[in-house]
Amino acid sequence: MVSEDIKAAVAAGKLSGLHGVIATHRGEVIAEAYFPGEDEHWGFPLGSREHGPDTLHDVRSISKSVVSLLYGIALARGEVPPIDEPLYAQFPEYTDLGKGPGRDAIRIEHALTMSMGTQWDETIPYTDPKNSERAMEAADDRYRFILEQPIVTEPGTTFTYSGGATALIGRIIADGTGEDIDAFAKDALFDPLGISQFEWTRGDDNVPAAASGLRLTLPDMAKIGSLIVDDGRHGDTEVVPKAWLDASFTRRIDEPTGLGYGLSWYLSHPALLSRWVAAFGLGGQRLLVHPDDGVVLAVHAGGYTNPDAWQIGMGLAGWFVYPAVRERMRGGIR
Repeated sequence: MVSEDIKAAVAAGKLSGLHGVIATHRGEVIAEAYFPGEDEHWGFPLGSREHGPDTLHDVRSISKSVVSLLYGIALARGEVPPIDEPLYAQFPEYTDLGKGPGRDAIRIEHALTMSMGTQWDETIPYTDPKNSERAMEAADDRYRFILEQPIVTEPGTTFTYSGGATALIGRIIADGTGEDIDAFAKDALFDPLGISQFEWTRGDDNVPAAASGLRLTLPDMAKIGSLIVDDGRHGDTEVVPKAWLDASFTRRIDEPTGLGYGLSWYLSHPALLSRWVAAFGLGGQRLLVHPDDGVVLAVHAGGYTNPDAWQIGMGLAGWFVYPAVRERMRGGIR
């Protein structure tokens, strides 16, 4: 019924740009629907596509939250340093940059929480070469470009959205595990979850774009949400340590819109009765999880140039998913 209501809303011109939605409650699918629409792959137009459960789709900055999960797995294996370690010490080939004033105060945690204190600007369109992520991708050495940015605020005090910060985390994972992040993701996260179909777009330097390059099907993205509901377990297997999830979902800094931010995950306001954690991606990509209530909402959309694309997920949650969950809970499903 919920799926049909969503389809009717799309037919009526609402939820423009929606490509697919899956919502689950306590592991049961309560809504799943797919819609045709214009799509692209990391900025390259793909034309109109018929989206479905097997369609690979950009998840854009949801990639950042997946990279955080990978760091937690690698940390539990002893393959990466604790997050309170100095960040620049992990890049000994750039010792000239690490000697700059104030850089010894920047920790790995500050990269995970977007609070390195260095200059970075992704507020301008990604089509503009002055956008910092675009400039990083165009640089001869992406890591030098990131690490040489001037310090403008005290580390750990100000949220500054930065794909560069996630690129550094991806590099630390690759150095520690001996695998590029796409290969490590396959072995450590995707294979255990039964995710066999994915891509991780690489830049011109053949490095996987840690911050925005992941492509997943919608059911597989929802599996990551279910993993969070189940405290990092998939069946009898611990995939991500619960301790890492707890650390990731602890509010560490305030994001400018008023949300909290943990270790590369957005967090609801503590006053809300039902807490949520979320990963957001450009164009309306959303993975929204209510761990206590067992609710997962996964969304693919094509609003890459639409600044209001975030409203797609809000509309799906408020108009359809939350009412359906409340009805199920009134019926005794908790």
